[in-house]
Order: sequence, then structure tokens, then C-alpha cells
Amino acid sequence: MYDDEDLLALSGLQHLAFCERQWALIQVEQVWDDSVDTLRGDFFHERIDMRGYSCAKGKRAERRVHLVSRELGLYGVADLVEFGVDTDGAPVAPVEYKVGRPKVDDWDRVQLAAQAICLEEMYGVEVPRGYLFYGETRRRERVGIDANLRSRVSNLTWRMHALFASGHTPAPVLRPHCRRCSLLDSCLPGAARGDVAAYWAEHGEALGDMA
Repeated sequence: MYDDEDLLALSGLQHLAFCERQWALIQVEQVWDDSVDTLRGDFFHERIDMRGYSCAKGKRAERRVHLVSRELGLYGVADLVEFGVDTDGAPVAPVEYKVGRPKVDDWDRVQLAAQAICLEEMYGVEVPRGYLFYGETRRRERVGIDANLRSRVSNLTWRMHALFASGHTPAPVLRPHCRRCSLLDSCLPGAARGDVAAYWAEHGEALGDMA
């Protein structure tokens, strides 16, 4: 069980699942750069992140619910939590809002599953599912919080605490999704490639112009 001073941001799990170096730059080195995508996300959440609640069809929906898991060592905020037994018998379900569209990778599902695990610990109930709402499609995606997803959260959480304790930032690795990362200019993944000639051929002209 983790003490208060050892808790890490739950939102970091999504960054870690996307890229360990991105997580370390943000959480260890306190580096942050905005991009079009992050600004869109901020604007999208401005309309959502207002504390309060609503009731409809026997359910109470609370916004901006603070979360904690001392077993995982995580703290965070859920965009929305629905209370009230649904048609499948689930008494509590987190709802996470995303500005874009559903992803093939599990980054969003990992964050949602961690929220569900926090709610289980906080309220002493089983949370077998949650929902991802995507702004581009305007639809909810139902996500089952199964054993594989729980294991993924556990492994990522362990890795996150280990990296934070070490204070180590992993070396950059150039991958296709780097081009959409807001920290691309701070990370410089291309500079770590072994083929220096190829890197210079790609960027040398621009660097020469800057000189």
C-alpha cells in the first residue's frame, strides 16, 4: 500500500502506454509542449470538466470525481462516474471523454481500467465495465474491464513507479507515432538513429538554413 507522497498521476498510464520516454519527460523532467491535438483536447474538456451531477433514469452521474488507489499508488480524476445499477447489474461505471476517435492501441482503455480499479477500492464494489466517449464520432464505446486489461494496468503501474524511483528518462526511439507527439521537438527521436548520414540528409538543409 502506497502513502500519499508516493502516489503518481493516473493519467500518466496513458502516456506510459504510448511511450515511456514521453511519460518520463512529462513526469520526471517536467517538460510539456502543446500541440494542435493537446489544445483541441483542452478545449474539449473545458465543456466537460465542471463539477456537479445530474440524475436521469435512476442513475446519478457525477462529474470530476477524484480517484485514488493506495494498492496501485495512483491518484486522478474521472471525467464522469455513473452510479445506479444498469441493465447488466453494474452499480458503478466510469466514463472517460476523448476528443478524437477510437484507437487500435489500448492507451485509452488502460486509463479507463485504472479508473475502474480505483472505484472498486474506494467503494468496495465490482466495476466490470466502463465507457469511452469520443468527440469525433459522438458515440460511446463500452469497455469490459477484463483480466487482461487489469494485468496490463498492474504491469504499467509497476513500471511507472520503478521509472519514477530511478529518475531515469529512457533513450529516444523513433517510431511512426512520434510524428503526432506534442513533445517531438523536445524528445528529438531522430537524433538517436544510428544512421547519421540519413538523419543529416533529412534535416541538414533545414539546419543549414537556420545557421
